[in-house]
Amino acid sequence: MATQTRIRTVSLLVSCMLLLVLMGGLFYWQAVGVDISNPRANFWRVVRQGVPTYTSTPSQGHTVLIQNGGENWREIRNGIVVRISPWIIILALTVMAAFYVRVGPERLEKPRSGVKIVRFTRGERIVHWYTALLFIIMAITGLSLLLGRMLLMPVFGHWFVSGYLQASKVLHNYCGPLLLIGFVLEFVLWVRFNIPKKCDLQWFKTMGGMIGSGPRPHIGKINAGEKGWFWLIFLFGSSVGVTGVLLDFPIWDQSRFIMQVSHVIHACVAVLFVTVSFGHIYMGTLGMEGAFEAMWEGSVDAVWAKQNHDLWYEEKMHDKELKLDTARPVHE
Repeated sequence: MATQTRIRTVSLLVSCMLLLVLMGGLFYWQAVGVDISNPRANFWRVVRQGVPTYTSTPSQGHTVLIQNGGENWREIRNGIVVRISPWIIILALTVMAAFYVRVGPERLEKPRSGVKIVRFTRGERIVHWYTALLFIIMAITGLSLLLGRMLLMPVFGHWFVSGYLQASKVLHNYCGPLLLIGFVLEFVLWVRFNIPKKCDLQWFKTMGGMIGSGPRPHIGKINAGEKGWFWLIFLFGSSVGVTGVLLDFPIWDQSRFIMQVSHVIHACVAVLFVTVSFGHIYMGTLGMEGAFEAMWEGSVDAVWAKQNHDLWYEEKMHDKELKLDTARPVHE
């Protein structure tokens, strides 16, 4: 009996071993015959390739869940644009400071006469300061959104910068269209005075008499530098205006690619716009004695007008003489 029991036990163990071997072989055969990779990983690989699928959102580009264009835009924005922009601004400020130290402000060559000549009307000054104020707001908020995480966060911390940038984003989006209105009004008001003329080339040779020697060039109401700034406003303002509207109002079925390209153009042109504006601000404040009075008070001294805009000065004096002649009483 003991021998038979032992034989049955061994037979049972052998049968179990054979069954385990057969099951293992069956599992191995099934594993070799199928893809052993993670099916979820395969799904995301297909999605990453940009294969469009179905979506209930009708907007362009929403059928593709993951787009390579977004990564390309991020590399350009956080790479080239963010890294180069501060150096462009620093270089412009350095050159301007060196010019001030080397050349200094342009002073009046003669004492003031006390005779005032109207240069800008009240309406023109309102349009200018309206546009200038909005431009400053847009410049500060725009540069904050572009460079804030890199420059401000290490100084002020995450909690303050996050709230400040959120407020800057709202202010930037709402003030943008208002600034465009200012650009349009300035163009309508002053385009007739900013048509380039042959005499403008002489202004650039001596920067209106600030550098070099020899007689000052003849200048009308607007000099060549002011004309250059006017047309840069038109060029840069149009560029940031069109791209800004595309970014601000995504209601014309703009694709993600159009938005990404618009953002890069908007940022690059805006940085150049702000950088060039430093020259205009410098000449209107520190660079030329009496220039700020023209736009703040609306009138300039006759000595300033004759020194810096002699053709316009002669025109104003001629008109004044005509008015005085007209006003004389007729003697019978």
